[in-house]
Amino acid sequence: MHFEFGTQSDQGKVRLSNEDSFIADPQINLYLVADGMGGHAAGEIASKIAASAIQEVMAGQTVQDVPLEEVLQSAAELANYRIYESQRETPEYSGMGSTLTALAFRNSHYCLAHVGDSRAYLLRNGSLDQLTEDHSYVWPLFEKGLLKKSELSTHPCKNLITRAIGTHPQVSVDIEQGDVREEDVYLICSDGLTDAVPDESIREILSERNKSAHELGQTLVDAANAAGGPDNITVVVVRLESNKPAKRKTARQ
Repeated sequence: MHFEFGTQSDQGKVRLSNEDSFIADPQINLYLVADGMGGHAAGEIASKIAASAIQEVMAGQTVQDVPLEEVLQSAAELANYRIYESQRETPEYSGMGSTLTALAFRNSHYCLAHVGDSRAYLLRNGSLDQLTEDHSYVWPLFEKGLLKKSELSTHPCKNLITRAIGTHPQVSVDIEQGDVREEDVYLICSDGLTDAVPDESIREILSERNKSAHELGQTLVDAANAAGGPDNITVVVVRLESNKPAKRKTARQ
């Protein structure tokens, strides 16, 4: 099965810098987004540490009988350790952390490791499903029916994250798994997209079969900026197709 992917990362129209990082590496079937937090550019450092740690572990994985979820769990724990230790060694990095949403494929399965409020979506047969749950103050309010999903992005406490990589010595990682199908479209994104663009608009964009994965990513970023671009916007789009040679390039930021 062929994995067509596209990546886009944009500063947005409000932020002074871009603290998001992403990786799209088809050689190890790894795609991820990390959204950093912390002052003095520490957010950018945290997201890069998280992304590189995941890629390092995945690239070094040579034993295929080790369950993919165990590999991603170990990778997330290494990312957490490195960010936490960086704070201990460099006081100005105190309080830094990162979200992490990492998607890996093996054979006919996918596995997700998730911490924070970046998201992963799956478009299948015209239906868009969010594969992750936000680790945020407002998400439980949505689950209890106290807020509509469309109200999450405007709530005054929407930026309060309840779980992140690197903020504590240990981290709890959500692991999700499933089977893949031809024509699946997977989206990993930072909240700069989902705070600005509603799910239905994301579904409509990802459903445009005449566009490449790269063009879909650019369309999503353009939509977020058209809605004000209130935060950094990073998207990784992966579309599964058959009977095509795999691309050998790697994308990283």
